[in-house]
Amino acid sequence: MSVVDDAWRAAARAEEAAGISIRTLDDPNDQGIAVRIFDEVWPPESGATHVKSNLLRALVHSGGYVAAAFDDSQPVGAALAVVGRHRVSGHESEGGSPEDASSWHAHLHSHMAGVVDAYRNRHVGTAIKLHQRAWALSCGIDTVVWSFDPLVRRNARLNVQKLGTHVRDYMPNFYGNMDDAINTGDPSDRVFAWWVLDGASAISAARAPIADVDSADFDDARVIAIPDDIVSLRTTDPDQALEWRMRVREQFLDALEHDFSVVGLDPHGSYVLAKGSAS
Repeated sequence: MSVVDDAWRAAARAEEAAGISIRTLDDPNDQGIAVRIFDEVWPPESGATHVKSNLLRALVHSGGYVAAAFDDSQPVGAALAVVGRHRVSGHESEGGSPEDASSWHAHLHSHMAGVVDAYRNRHVGTAIKLHQRAWALSCGIDTVVWSFDPLVRRNARLNVQKLGTHVRDYMPNFYGNMDDAINTGDPSDRVFAWWVLDGASAISAARAPIADVDSADFDDARVIAIPDDIVSLRTTDPDQALEWRMRVREQFLDALEHDFSVVGLDPHGSYVLAKGSAS
């Protein structure tokens, strides 16, 4: 069985487990579905919207990915991704320039993926990402990249354990000030998930979630704790939420500077980092 066939089978199993179906929104008349989902998941300021249907039309026409999850005919989640590129490892030392096409590799940059509140904790997000993986592999793309808030524990578990991504880079206030109902008032720090779609971690996670790790199993490890529910904490105690942000920022930046990388999550949902483990 090919990697692509195996990916589609894993995606189908995930859809069945979540009780939903997923399809790409290639018809311009359907692309407003994703717009409405994004605005429900991240409520914007009154009268605003995160993306417009004509932009989604352009993204799909130029090779991007726009899809929605449905419970029967009811939309319950959506995702969009654009084709991006990154430097291939090793070319920097060879003097590769931006004009040198051989120094770049195409990937899919997953910009938005969300599930409405009523369908959270039903594995819909996992199903959407596995559909995205199968779609990308079918298009000859072997890597998907996206940013996520390192303080949101459910996203960390999804990305690291259920999908088998590698966490790289910590970007303070990556998006600048955000004015949606979830992120407003908090610096938009992000880490990046690198998902090597045909890699061992992704293939293993598609079959069963990756287990918790124990920092004691590593000779030199660091543990970065995160709050139980940062989204609620931003509302109930913004000062404490900001303290968490600054502390985790400092710990991540220092660890990455000293060649530590995320090797997994412990049973408490904290990040475990060890030296020389990035792949």
